[in-house]
Amino acid sequence: MNIALIGSGGREHALCKKLRESKKINTIYCLPGNAGTANYAQNLKIDVNNHRELLKVINLLNIKVVIIGP
Repeated sequence: MNIALIGSGGREHALCKKLRESKKINTIYCLPGNAGTANYAQNLKIDVNNHRELLKVINLLNIKVVIIGP
């Protein structure tokens, strides 16, 4: 399963680290992410306030769960 995590702070870093432990998760995408999340996920530099672009990326990457960090 592919997961998207929205945010770019320390909370998102901690969530990525913990999510990475799950064997059910194939790929974690952080939008936009930070240097710490890059160790556990693929950061995608997109404008999370642009909802059309966000939905397009979610569908394109077959993301099944979206977690909003902030």
